[in-house]
Amino acid sequence: MSIPVVAFFNNKGGVGKTSLVYHTASMLAELGVRCLAVDLDPQANLTSAFLSEESLEQYWGLEFAESDPRATTIYRCVKPLLGVGDLLQAVVLQLQSDLLLLPGDLALAGFEDALAEQWLKCFGDKELYRPFRITTAFWQIAQSAAQRAGARVILFDVGPNLGAINRAALVASDHVVVPLAGDLFSIQGLRNLGPTLNDWRSGWTKRLDNYKSPGMELPKGEMLPAGYVVQQHQMRLDRPVKAYNRWMDRIPFEYRSAGLSSAAAAISVKEDPECLALVKHYRSLIPMAQEARLPIFLLRAAHGAMGSHANAVQQARVEFEAFTRKLLSKIGIAIAPPFTQLQLT
Repeated sequence: MSIPVVAFFNNKGGVGKTSLVYHTASMLAELGVRCLAVDLDPQANLTSAFLSEESLEQYWGLEFAESDPRATTIYRCVKPLLGVGDLLQAVVLQLQSDLLLLPGDLALAGFEDALAEQWLKCFGDKELYRPFRITTAFWQIAQSAAQRAGARVILFDVGPNLGAINRAALVASDHVVVPLAGDLFSIQGLRNLGPTLNDWRSGWTKRLDNYKSPGMELPKGEMLPAGYVVQQHQMRLDRPVKAYNRWMDRIPFEYRSAGLSSAAAAISVKEDPECLALVKHYRSLIPMAQEARLPIFLLRAAHGAMGSHANAVQQARVEFEAFTRKLLSKIGIAIAPPFTQLQLT
């Protein structure tokens, strides 16, 4: 039985996608849900959020890339497929007791052409094993690593584009979370995203039908929309509030118009069941969190989170825990309810 994969995806950049994955993975670990985060963005921003430069140098192998064969990044896992080899088993990093990372790699961009070529070859009439092996490489690697580590959920961070790497990542995904900002660009991104997911989903179904006797387990490529998150910290200060609210009010309609939901339209984002969270901005806490290399909700007085900052930290914890629990419910993973005073009686 495969482990559920959740991709965080929007082809519009600058919506706080990587920050959302980083905080979601960290909150899952806080809730005791063992999680594997996989960095499939060739910019490797998620990896640099988790790791120091010293660790990055070690795992990217800047000094001994050719002499050290360990698959310490996602690219090293797939690199043999560019020749005549097969996938390598991933070396995942255990960042916390329930948080694991498969680091990204800037070299992953070199895998794009192979994925584009093999996507077409999946429609061939012979020798389909290798095209499918390459096309599903991300899924094969992530599932193997997660099962060995005992993870209950896999998170994919992907780049803001509609290229072959992201198509392969989405084919490997069971659920899709769409990070948004309240602006025109996010609305336009939604209009592109829905039809693209439909095309990729139907294209993968046709390819599965073409492979009558697969020699390996393959992902279903369901890409089920789990909902969207509006990251308000991206709100531009030079823009009138009225304009911001105008785009916010459009999101529920546009999300449905893009084919990402069949539910009846809601009146506002706050009332929309497809809205998983409205994440407030935490501008003053972001530099503290980056310096401490911690999620915002784990900052303490020793990191400078005192007074109003301490209150904001607690608010962030409540916000991200509520979002993470809602996401788990959407994808069918059960966990213990929040601890309340009522449980003491």
